[in-house]
Amino acid sequence: MVLVNYASSDDEEAGPSSSGISNLAITSSTKVIAAPDVSLEDPMQLRQSLIKSTDKKITTNMTYDQLSAPVVGPSNPFLSAENASRKRKNVLTGYAEESAISDSTFRTQQRTFISLGYAKDPSLVANGNSFVGNQDSVVLHGGKDVVQLRPSRQETDAIKRKRTKKGDPSILEGENAYVGPWAKYNEANTLSESEDEDEEEEGEEEYSAPTSNPIVDKAGKEYLDVNTGGIGKETTEFHGSQLRDYQGRTYMHVPQDLDIDLKKEPGSWTNYIPKKLVHTWKGHTKPITALRFFPGSGHLLLSSSSDAKAKIWDVYHDRELLRTYNGHSKAVTDITFNNSGSQFLTASYDRYMKLWDTETGKCLHRFTTGKIPHVIRFNPDPALHHEFVAGMSDKKIIQFDTRTEQVVQEYDHHLGPVNTITFVDENRRFITTSDDKSLRAWEYGIPVPIKFIAEPYMYSMVRASLHPSGKYVAYQSGDNQVVVYAATDKFRQNRKKAFRGHNNAGYAIDVDISPDGQFLMSGDSGGFLCFWDWKTCKMYHKFQASDGPVVAAQWHPQESSKVASAGLDNVIKFWD
Repeated sequence: MVLVNYASSDDEEAGPSSSGISNLAITSSTKVIAAPDVSLEDPMQLRQSLIKSTDKKITTNMTYDQLSAPVVGPSNPFLSAENASRKRKNVLTGYAEESAISDSTFRTQQRTFISLGYAKDPSLVANGNSFVGNQDSVVLHGGKDVVQLRPSRQETDAIKRKRTKKGDPSILEGENAYVGPWAKYNEANTLSESEDEDEEEEGEEEYSAPTSNPIVDKAGKEYLDVNTGGIGKETTEFHGSQLRDYQGRTYMHVPQDLDIDLKKEPGSWTNYIPKKLVHTWKGHTKPITALRFFPGSGHLLLSSSSDAKAKIWDVYHDRELLRTYNGHSKAVTDITFNNSGSQFLTASYDRYMKLWDTETGKCLHRFTTGKIPHVIRFNPDPALHHEFVAGMSDKKIIQFDTRTEQVVQEYDHHLGPVNTITFVDENRRFITTSDDKSLRAWEYGIPVPIKFIAEPYMYSMVRASLHPSGKYVAYQSGDNQVVVYAATDKFRQNRKKAFRGHNNAGYAIDVDISPDGQFLMSGDSGGFLCFWDWKTCKMYHKFQASDGPVVAAQWHPQESSKVASAGLDNVIKFWD
């Protein structure tokens, strides 16, 4: 657009020749058009085209034809007849459609399928067969689910009357002892039932179990059979070639005909790292839980296992199995010798702790609180050696007197099951750790902790070993390292000492220190035995000791380079 002959408004210069610009003729192509470009389409149509398929509101009035118009765009390939076989996948295994079924109905059908092998399928009702799974089981049970097969109230009452009494919770053994929800079904109680309960359908199974015959010992006490659970009857069996030698001495006598003096002062020689396998002991049928050398001399080795047995082995001479101690009905969790080695304690998942005579195999005393003992330790003080402490599963530490079989003291401050008990400070104090990821120090006999350590970075410490100097305690921590705490007044962690390089997560793996205090040894979940230098915390050596996790490892108290290890492969190995 061009403005033609835009001259001045001055009248004096109105002449055509005064502007210097020639007049141009105005044609049709030079018309001025000031109106904007306006679309002639229906504005309602434009607003309709802006509506999205996901919109839930329409701000304009639309005709019926517009509302019922077909959706513009390509057809869904998954809905076409030729592509019916191509399933849409909204889960990894296919396409899952929502169904109007309640949670209780679904759980009932799920339990029915797990128990009976069939379940209802609503999509198959039209075909006349509404069950999927084992059709023979459908016919056998009449297509009923687990809720419909539940016995009636009368049948339930009849079954309950067949059950023996639960007993008194205050009685642990003997007549009317507490058995709780594990009470058996006695056939004798069914004789007093009414006649209508005796009229049962033929072929229906009798819901009862015979009770085992009790075992009565010489003292007149009644115990349950070992195979059926309970306290069990204590027995022992000697396996050695001869019980006594030519001088009438048993295996308790420390041998004198060896190249090594087994009565010298512990720690008075230099230790070395073992390199080869010397001997293998086989006799346990289940994983081994603990190993203990005979105190002082180490000429005997005591072992406990998940087969509910404790065994003692000869370390020198024939290296044979000497004696088996039977008396627990469940796996043995821990064992410990007294100072002289004449007696030892066993703790088991059957909730009992038993004191045994090492030489004769006789069970001297039984102790229980009704809870599972995890760790047991004699008081090393000669004046209090008749007492021991046990860390229980109910967060308590119980102090027993072996002379009276009574509880002397109870330490109850932990928030989880107790894992370790270590006597320190000339046996005047002891340190405990627990699943509550804390460490507590106690004065012996005083049920109030003198030190409590619980930091956010701490893990559960499952095994412990006291350094021969008595100044430190090494703990197997759950974060794949061995940490060290001072055994003195402050009980602080030594941050400079941390032993890493092994895996222990998920297992209660033993840790032990050489008698001269130079090396630290630990098992490994991968089957290794690991050795570190105590001063530098560097790993010296690591070798394969088992195909499975090595959970028990003990350093010989007299030999310079001999250790014993055991694990989940039921085998004890002796290394040199």
